[in-house]
Amino acid sequence: MRSAKSSPTPPEQARLPWHPPGLVAGIDEAGRGPLAGPVVAAAVILDELQPIVGLADSKKLTPARREKLYHEIRAKALCCSVAEASVQEIDQLNILQATLLAMRRAVLGLRLKPALVLVDGRQLPALDVPAEAIVRGDALLPAISAASILAKVHRDHWCVEVHQQFPQYGFAGHKGYGTAMHLAALRAHGASVHHRRSFAPVAQSLTV
Repeated sequence: MRSAKSSPTPPEQARLPWHPPGLVAGIDEAGRGPLAGPVVAAAVILDELQPIVGLADSKKLTPARREKLYHEIRAKALCCSVAEASVQEIDQLNILQATLLAMRRAVLGLRLKPALVLVDGRQLPALDVPAEAIVRGDALLPAISAASILAKVHRDHWCVEVHQQFPQYGFAGHKGYGTAMHLAALRAHGASVHHRRSFAPVAQSLTV
């Protein structure tokens, strides 16, 4: 039985028997499922003296709210870092390994070195600091929520930019996901340089 003095930490956060003193970074990714574009990871170390109101899983927020929080996180966090793994790396390594690579790059890009890294999900990147994988961490921990927002908004910005170059695919709308419109565009125009050829719908479009 948990003692009365124990903190009400959710079970997902209780896997490490100890938490090292020092800075804690939250990590999350965006773009594992889409048929095109890089997978993006972000790492954030929040400043306890500058709390950010409204942090949540990026998928639960409106685009306008994500955009506002994106700028607030970049202004108030102690440090943050956004990194990518390219389409070529996704096709070469597979999407899971490319995601872990992007996460590692995000942590290495932090101006300050964390004492502990908390990662959304079940898989951990290769790091030289203690790390813990937390299921639904983007809904449970503010630092991971902040990372999910940075990664999502960064990737959405990428989609809008690519839409200017390849408007026939509609990236600004579907953000690279396999919607009916996107699949129809693939059938009509084939794959662009930004499409993941290791993903089945894209591979199928190359053989038509």
